[in-house]
Amino acid sequence: VAKTLRRYLWRGLLLAVVLVLAYELAILGCITWWVWFNPSSTRFMEDRLAAMQQQDPAAELKHEWVPYDRISIQLKRAIIASEDAKFLDHDGFDWDAIQKAYTRNLKKGKVVSGGSTISQQLAKNLFLTSQRTPWRKAQEAIITVMLEKVMTKRRILEIYLNVIEWGDGVFGAEAAARHYYKVPASKLGAEQAARLAAIVPNPRFYDKHRGTQGIRRKMSVILVRMPAAVVP
Repeated sequence: VAKTLRRYLWRGLLLAVVLVLAYELAILGCITWWVWFNPSSTRFMEDRLAAMQQQDPAAELKHEWVPYDRISIQLKRAIIASEDAKFLDHDGFDWDAIQKAYTRNLKKGKVVSGGSTISQQLAKNLFLTSQRTPWRKAQEAIITVMLEKVMTKRRILEIYLNVIEWGDGVFGAEAAARHYYKVPASKLGAEQAARLAAIVPNPRFYDKHRGTQGIRRKMSVILVRMPAAVVP
């Protein structure tokens, strides 16, 4: 009986390993495909649409893909200045930012800062749910490594700018520019770009509270940092 049980346990373990490897290979396949082809949607976009349609079955996302060259360099600088100043230098993880975020969260007794890079944020948006679990954080790290190994920094930033949430049902730079300023993403000026970058951490809240003091303060900081931001 014991031998039979051990045999079944080993078979179960082997099956679990095979399934995990198949899942990781499927993700790697998607990432490799997206080097040349644009993702039409993301896991996060699908989850948001499902949540919106629970309230209104006719709800739709605002989203329009635009190539990298049709996104204002001011927005690229603003996003890097705000979200990931070391974007071009790191391998997907900013260990200094992670340490600072850990210390800050420890002092506050709750999660108030993440320290995630653009690559980590993109990994989460493309494939993962919003649940905070050890498995999800581990998977986020694996996907981040894949993104950094397979894609250029320019491609990572291009996809990021086209898929992140910028308001209630608003995704990507083009939809955000038109939603807030009635202009295409290519025409965004420095102040407009800084404000959009300031919205990224909590876009649905700031979509409804556009004149808050916190946005203006963060926008001012981003504007100061933008000239030093280096874009791919």
